[in-house]
Amino acid sequence: MAAAVTGASDADVLDRIRDGKLIETVDQMSDAYLEGIIRILTVSADTELISAPAYYNAARHAPSLNAFGSATAIIQDELGHAHIAYRLMRDLGVDTEEVIYERAPARFKYPYAFDVALDSWVELVVANAFYDRAGFTLLGDVFRTTTFGPWKRALVKVDKEETFHLRHGENWCRKIAQSAEGRDELQRAVDWMFLLTIEWFGLPDDLKRHGEQLNFGFKGQSNDELRQTWMSTAVPLAKELGLEVPARLDETSGKYVIDCPFPAQFDVENKRWLLGEGAISWDGVLSRWKDRGPMNEQYVETIQRGKRGLEQLIAQA
Repeated sequence: MAAAVTGASDADVLDRIRDGKLIETVDQMSDAYLEGIIRILTVSADTELISAPAYYNAARHAPSLNAFGSATAIIQDELGHAHIAYRLMRDLGVDTEEVIYERAPARFKYPYAFDVALDSWVELVVANAFYDRAGFTLLGDVFRTTTFGPWKRALVKVDKEETFHLRHGENWCRKIAQSAEGRDELQRAVDWMFLLTIEWFGLPDDLKRHGEQLNFGFKGQSNDELRQTWMSTAVPLAKELGLEVPARLDETSGKYVIDCPFPAQFDVENKRWLLGEGAISWDGVLSRWKDRGPMNEQYVETIQRGKRGLEQLIAQA
């Protein structure tokens, strides 16, 4: 996917990192560093991009014009974050026009959670409180520790805006949770969204495939460490709201543990976990991720059709 030519070996890159210097340009990268940074940037960019149609689908159910305005502000932020990551990829030699507008939907790389429709305002604010918390956890780690200088500087803005997104979700959840009916609605959303966010962080460390993310310092924490960081604030939030989630803090180990079969089979059509059938292998999860979910094609089509329409207008002029 990259057309740029690198100018360093892996040893050169690691020496520079050990000296406390950031990687700034392609000529300071090795082939492995370039391939790895493009991979993680692609996931970040695709996630931000697809969140826009996903959030808009639910924002239409906003209870007021002010609420709708706050949701569209978040959508605008997400598109801006996607632009940042795609622009960095373009600077690294990636044809981002092709990546955004010509890739098949199934080849986009974003968490499976966004392939499941958000159908209500309650589901949107739960997504802000939990999904955006995952984004904040991941990008906050990158912001603190990444060795890729341009991304580190760009994330100053992103980090602040992601904080706004999750606070928006928290505040709305607190407001909705004030009534028994509201708590029931929140609980129904959390019942399927909590475990999808647990999956968000990827394979467990013992199955992780791309070790260069830690070796080259693209991020500072492993997948399992990031999961723990997310649960350390998500689980207390759920408790504050009076909601039940299948995770708790183990006082002996000081770590959060998942109190249900995990990973598990997900019934995407009915938005429910088939926990009674027991745990499945991560191969089963990978298969579901690879097949994508019901909203994949629709969301990508929403992004891509604008360019096709513009090209048709130009051709007819």
